Amino acid sequence: MSQATTKLNAFPVFMRVEGEAVAIVGGGEEALVKARLIAQSSAVLHIIAGDAEPDLLAFIAETGANHMPGAYDASQLEGAVMVFAASGDEALDRRVAADARRLGIPVNAVDRPDLCDFFTPALVNRAPVAVAIGTEGAGPVLAQMLRSRIDRMLSPSLGPLAALAASFRNAAERLPRGNVRRRFWSDFFGGAPARAVEAGEFSQAREAATDLLLSDAPIRGHIALVGAGPGAEDLLTLRAHRLLMEADVIVHDALVPEAIVAMGRRDAERLPVGKRKGCHTKSQAEINALLVDLGRQGKRVVRLKSGDPLVFGRAGEEMAALRDAGIAYEVVPGVTAAFAAAADFELPLTLRGVSSSMVFTTGHDLKGNSLPDWAKLAISGATVAVYMGRSVAAEVAGRLIEAGLSPDTAVAVVENASLANRRRFHGTLADLPSLEARADLSGPVMTIIGDAVAGANFERSEPLAAHRHESVPVAAAEGVQP
Repeated sequence: MSQATTKLNAFPVFMRVEGEAVAIVGGGEEALVKARLIAQSSAVLHIIAGDAEPDLLAFIAETGANHMPGAYDASQLEGAVMVFAASGDEALDRRVAADARRLGIPVNAVDRPDLCDFFTPALVNRAPVAVAIGTEGAGPVLAQMLRSRIDRMLSPSLGPLAALAASFRNAAERLPRGNVRRRFWSDFFGGAPARAVEAGEFSQAREAATDLLLSDAPIRGHIALVGAGPGAEDLLTLRAHRLLMEADVIVHDALVPEAIVAMGRRDAERLPVGKRKGCHTKSQAEINALLVDLGRQGKRVVRLKSGDPLVFGRAGEEMAALRDAGIAYEVVPGVTAAFAAAADFELPLTLRGVSSSMVFTTGHDLKGNSLPDWAKLAISGATVAVYMGRSVAAEVAGRLIEAGLSPDTAVAVVENASLANRRRFHGTLADLPSLEARADLSGPVMTIIGDAVAGANFERSEPLAAHRHESVPVAAAEGVQP
């Protein structure tokens, strides 16, 4: 691409409008859209409309904008810092544009780029922070799409946090230049003050900022135990994404896809602590010690866990270790695999008149001589979501049938839930043991059992019964009478 094609034809600036007049000429929808945009600022809005439509009149009444009725006259523009020609009438818009230029006032004519001195951006408002997206009038829809994405990325608390920062600016300027001052602002926007503002604790935020300003103590670390979801990047929560962008270190499990790890800061250190079945690169005790050590180094850490950290994620052990060490932490929930698998099947996990409760478990819970208490819930109609159950599928099926659950109970199985390469299977509890013989299923497998499963959409799934002959029949394996 040549340098000429990368040059902007419209240079973005922010104009001071506090207490200044902004004039809008027009009485219809175009004028209302511009009025709503300018109303996000502290400008004094003048709406010049001889025949204003009801919605615009309601806006004027609600906001207290200055309404100038009657026929348009150029004198009505005098004193304005910017003008919008939004009448919908080309001849009038051209007249307004010519009058504004004669008076030395920048003008924007709606949907008439040839008449525009400036273009209005798509605006993400976190006052006093603003993000403006412009396309020089070439692609308003594209600008709105980008605005929507950026809006989701920025915390709603960013505006109050920026306002608090402004109140500390003079004090921060007295700190030594260089690392000391940078550390203060880094900790301010990424540490305790920011977390307090996000929680709505503004007095605590101010106290935390004051402590940062006065303290010469080592930087305190913070660990975020973050649910990475079932695998699809767009199922990551907005809070999780923000924390990834702030993290100094990302500690991630093996089941977390690289695409999600890559959503963090480019310069963040990445530490895999992979834990797959039969292959643990670090023990849980080693992971706990690693998180404590990083916290003591003053690092901002995201501990990425597949699914939700509080559902079979061993977060309890990590939280206990962090509490014992006095390291600050938080938990960010994620979409657990059971919900993703149910969504892949369009499967109601609860169904009125059929199932009103759920059980989350692993197949290994059924090992041993006694059935766990939740088996009784399954028999009484609860929907059971079994994590990591492929290698013990026959034991799961046999023990549940032995306990009294019908072999005809509906079953749904998903490999790689939420991902493009997911595979779906359906059948009954009697078909479930066939999973153990499926060497082609290398991804994580989620199994959902219960009468509510019968309400799923099986159009895009394969029948488990087709593979049933490959495994030992349930009745023979468990001594259950057919």
